[in-house]
Amino acid sequence: MSFFGKMFGGKKDVAPTTGEAIQKLRETENMLIKKQEFLEAKIEDELSTARKNASKNKRVALQALKKKKRLEKQLQQIDGTLSTIEMQREALESANTNTAVLTTMKDAADALKNAHQHMDVDKVHDMMDDIAEQQDVAREISDAISNPVAFGADLDDEDLERELDELEQENFDKEIIGIPEPAPTLPEAPTEDLPEKAKEKKKATTTTNTTTTAEAADDDDPVMKQLLSWAN
Repeated sequence: MSFFGKMFGGKKDVAPTTGEAIQKLRETENMLIKKQEFLEAKIEDELSTARKNASKNKRVALQALKKKKRLEKQLQQIDGTLSTIEMQREALESANTNTAVLTTMKDAADALKNAHQHMDVDKVHDMMDDIAEQQDVAREISDAISNPVAFGADLDDEDLERELDELEQENFDKEIIGIPEPAPTLPEAPTEDLPEKAKEKKKATTTTNTTTTAEAADDDDPVMKQLLSWAN
């Protein structure tokens, strides 16, 4: 059994799925990030120890600096490992996405193939020709129904034109030659005087009588006669 076989639990014939591999990589990333945070804290502690003992105890200060260097090297290794795991996880996620897309496209292709397996292109063309032919028949039937064949078939166009000419000649005679048209019958005028007309007539009669009396008096007066003759 190989070393990797022992480390990963012996023989494993079935390879993990992309989802399982991605989950394990994420768990490893989280573990390394926690380790990274721990090392960063230890580096700060060793650096603080070296500063405190720089002048008091150089041996302790040097030991702290050496330990800090080892921790920084480990931290650097973890950074590289995290970068590798991150790239591998992104590649698996991309592969997982491509697999899902391809699976969906294959399912769609199978569904389309299943939908078309009972269809024949020649039969489809024949069906479309039949539809077009039936549409033509329906259009001819509509035209036949809408054509008023049974109405007005016994009318003669020459008789209609002759009657129209007679009407035009009649209108011409009335307008140009001047054939009098029968005058409309008007209502008879009232024989009795209206109240206003009666008053005016009475006033005119009174005025006429007065003038006649005055003229008669003027005829008897010699002075008035002389004035009237001078005025005339």
